[in-house]
Amino acid sequence: MTRYFLRLGLLGPLYLTACNETGGNPAFRRTGEVIAFSGGNGGPTSACATCHGLKGEGDGRLTPRLAGLDAGYLVRQLDDYANGRRRHVAMRTIARRLDSEDRVKVSAYYAALPAPASTLRTTSLYASKCASCHGGSGEGRGPGNPPLAGQSPTYVVVQIEAWRSGQRHDPTGTMLAVSRALAPAELAILASRDGDPSLPVRPPSTPAASR
Repeated sequence: MTRYFLRLGLLGPLYLTACNETGGNPAFRRTGEVIAFSGGNGGPTSACATCHGLKGEGDGRLTPRLAGLDAGYLVRQLDDYANGRRRHVAMRTIARRLDSEDRVKVSAYYAALPAPASTLRTTSLYASKCASCHGGSGEGRGPGNPPLAGQSPTYVVVQIEAWRSGQRHDPTGTMLAVSRALAPAELAILASRDGDPSLPVRPPSTPAASR
């Protein structure tokens, strides 16, 4: 945390003296790391680190980890937020303040961060429904199929509900079909810690939590 505030302290004078009328400042868009900690044209209130953590680790609940995710996948998510294909009020605002070059820079920054050491304890249900795309241990497979290991069970279940309700879209419709085919009991198993169906993680009722 000290490191984060030191960054803001170093960047603060630039922000105060060189902002344009829309909150933009070329100094805040120089690198992906600077964008992550300054918010780019959105200003400090749009800084990625505020929600996603100083190391891109997420908050262990609704805000996902970004560290180590594929850069192309991250760019696509920002594009989807900006054009409304993925719904989230705060992220739409943030993404729309980043131009295409900014999105590439900040995505490359998070992709280069080390992924947290984490494994996903899988079940036969996971193996049959998810492993072919997301990997046998949740490690992910390619830019279109992100890792699930390292994401919180709560986040996973919220995303499944987002696919099911149409808040998220994929070109092939695969996730729509998979999410709608899951029975409530199966969803509880996939979303529970350690794959134990006696420990379900219930999704929040607020649709805005589909970051």
